[in-house]
Amino acid sequence: MERSIVGKIDKKYSPSVYEHEILKWWDKEGIYERAKRLNEGRKKFYFLDGPPYVTNPPHVGTAWNKILKDVIIRFKKMEGFDVRDQPGYDCHGLPIEVKVEEELGVRAKKDIEEKISVRSFIELCKKFAEENARAQTEIFKDLGVWMDWDHPYMTLRNEYMESVWWAIKKAYEKKLLKKGLKVVHWCPRCETALSGYEVTDEYRVVEDRSIYVKFPVTEGRKFILIWTTTPWTLPANVAVMVHPDESYVEVEADGETYILAEARREAVSNELGKELKVIKRVKGKELEGLRYRAPLLEEVPLQSKLEGAHVIVTSAEYVNMDEGTGCVHCAPGHGEEDFEVGVEYGLPVVSPVDHSGRFTEEAGKYAGMYVKEADPLILEDLKRKSLLLRAATVKHPYPHCWRCKAPLILRATEQWFIKVTEYKDKLLKENQSVFWVPGWGGEKRFKDWLLGARDWVVSRQRFWGIPLPIWICEDCGNEEAIGSISELKSKALNFPREVELHRHCVDGIYLKCRCGGRMKRIPDILDVWMDSGAASWASLGYPMKEEEFRKWWPADVVVEAHDQTRGWFYTQLCAGILAFDRSPYRSVVMHGHTLDAAGQKMSKSLGNFISPQDAIAKYGRDALRLYELQRVVWEDFRFSWEKLEEAWRNLQIV
Repeated sequence: MERSIVGKIDKKYSPSVYEHEILKWWDKEGIYERAKRLNEGRKKFYFLDGPPYVTNPPHVGTAWNKILKDVIIRFKKMEGFDVRDQPGYDCHGLPIEVKVEEELGVRAKKDIEEKISVRSFIELCKKFAEENARAQTEIFKDLGVWMDWDHPYMTLRNEYMESVWWAIKKAYEKKLLKKGLKVVHWCPRCETALSGYEVTDEYRVVEDRSIYVKFPVTEGRKFILIWTTTPWTLPANVAVMVHPDESYVEVEADGETYILAEARREAVSNELGKELKVIKRVKGKELEGLRYRAPLLEEVPLQSKLEGAHVIVTSAEYVNMDEGTGCVHCAPGHGEEDFEVGVEYGLPVVSPVDHSGRFTEEAGKYAGMYVKEADPLILEDLKRKSLLLRAATVKHPYPHCWRCKAPLILRATEQWFIKVTEYKDKLLKENQSVFWVPGWGGEKRFKDWLLGARDWVVSRQRFWGIPLPIWICEDCGNEEAIGSISELKSKALNFPREVELHRHCVDGIYLKCRCGGRMKRIPDILDVWMDSGAASWASLGYPMKEEEFRKWWPADVVVEAHDQTRGWFYTQLCAGILAFDRSPYRSVVMHGHTLDAAGQKMSKSLGNFISPQDAIAKYGRDALRLYELQRVVWEDFRFSWEKLEEAWRNLQIV
């Protein structure tokens, strides 16, 4: 058998036989370890592995990612570098919670707390993560990828979580971590906030109601005409936005007078199927301050209690002439742009919707109803009051939860966030120092994303994740951020014999406040992207292991797909500048996505999923590696069995 490893091979090359024997020989003879020792003490090269979610079964696109990384690692080793090639696994977050919930048959978040227990749920999540990480490791090793598989970094380990705590305390000390009212994407099913970048890839085309509503002006027999696809947000209406510099008209139709933008008159006229005769023109800024009567005033008692509301305000930034009427219904409690305008004008922020997406008692007639289920009743009430001018349906992209796939809502809630906007200029400056492959990935794609950077909402209202290390006094309200296990122990009233930095353990640890009171940890956990965002130093054990950090940091290269310009590349840069005032990586290799032959994203639910094992079983590892390495790195490519077979045939010739 030794001759099958070193020396001549049979004329008829059988990859399934030879590749398997080579893998066995590597393992038996410790070839990876021996090769690694050859360069110990030489010039350093820090390869940082982007940690895959342990819930995601690897497909041939995942294989492409790992093969590209393997080539870079091997090349640098052949150049004589001492390469740090530690693999990583992203072990927290909603993906795992959803999987465990499915196994348990859990339908609501409260069932975890009341029926399962937080401790049991976390233990099951941990078990699931560890088992799936081991399974993925075997698949990657079977591809022939050389990494330090015996020593991966895993975001669920204490030493890793402690490094993240250190960074959070750093943000708190810099006054860049704040708590405040924010409009966030909210998943009613998972009952937690999500950040904007978490929903950028999860828009689905849905059919929603498209309605034109008449808002009665308080003086005179006129109506402000608005258009919306979210009737359920009307109970939270507080204003109408118009563009200050656009021309607005009063038009007459069927004996009524409507106010709308002149640039939208023709389109609205066509959609309503009626002539809109212009009787007066004004600039949008002249409408500012015009008051109206809330269309659901009688149905929603909250509306009659609002002060400084039900008035026209102006916004040149958020009112456009591309759709609707140019008069935009404003609900600061249910829209990010509405919220910003609301803050500017001092408008009340109301959001009569609870964590499960149901209306609260403040919503009056609609209390207890799921928001989307209330749409028909709201339309019925508007029609009864002769305020519904037209109702139709429209198909449009709508954000969904990236894991449970439920439709999201925008909702104003108290959240902890990192004030990224305060150091946006530094993000842009540091990006200029990073070497990108391809160049336009950093100069255009990533730069454009950075220009639109918003504050990073890092709190999540879930269970399986790194606890947000903020303790608040139950008596005086004093806050304290904890940055390490040793600090926690030194300040704890009841530190346990063994500590695990997950909720089931740290939620029961109390601190002594300077006022003599007791401090309790807030219930939130951290955004899972904060976990991976800290990977460059957390995988090194910093700040507990300063020597490793000084030896390796920052990373010489990171390699991931182009969607990570708004994911891992971005959160790493945000976290790196937050912690060290510089980029945590020197260079980025951005690759494309692997699609099926029809150009569709691979998914088990679509039936087009191709695993590396499927490809290996037919044509072997080398053929798969050769085929995928022939692709243009930064372009998406359509996986083709025919071209994989062609690569296999070429190997037969070689």
